[in-house]
Amino acid sequence: MRYLDVTQPITDGMPVYPGDPPVSVRPYLCIADGAPVNLGLVTLGTHTGTHLDAPRHFFDGAGGVDRIPLEALIGPARVVEVSGAGDVDAAAVRDALDGEERRLLFKTRNSARPPAERLLPGYAALTPEAARLLVEADPRPVLVGLDGPSVDGHDAQDAPAHRLLLRSGVAILEGLELSAVPPGAYELFCLPLALLGGDGAPARVLLRQMDEAA
Repeated sequence: MRYLDVTQPITDGMPVYPGDPPVSVRPYLCIADGAPVNLGLVTLGTHTGTHLDAPRHFFDGAGGVDRIPLEALIGPARVVEVSGAGDVDAAAVRDALDGEERRLLFKTRNSARPPAERLLPGYAALTPEAARLLVEADPRPVLVGLDGPSVDGHDAQDAPAHRLLLRSGVAILEGLELSAVPPGAYELFCLPLALLGGDGAPARVLLRQMDEAA
């Protein structure tokens, strides 16, 4: 049984979205220094690397990452490849909605860039029209993922894609590592850290091809 790990590794000093806390991964106790065990200390933001956004990220008093149903995070998913140099637009979403999967992962030109360059202004994101189509779909997706740092573009005003999706109960999965993943049907396993009331959390995300799921 073959799993594809689509999680960005968390490393000391790794690039983060502008304004997010820096990542520190360092020893805290070391056997070499006389301690009985090796023990590390990790400092990072809740939206580091591959991570899940919760409604609380944009709405005070809304549910945290621990309130997102596991049923939204585990199940059939489709990786949709978006060709060209633009954003994920309404046409790409219409194509994605042709399938039965309610967990949609968009593979864009971001995947062809080194991880640090995916954070630079100009990364591919969702257009507001695309986000609107997603929340108006019947049935509506329960999760939308992207291989960039944000579903909203760097210059997006008031984060329309985030607000539309989160207000409608659609979980947002960002920072996916899809460079080696062909488009198609998969089974998704997305397990975020259980941060009580968290506005988001890093997640370990795996895909399994549906023809191997039986």
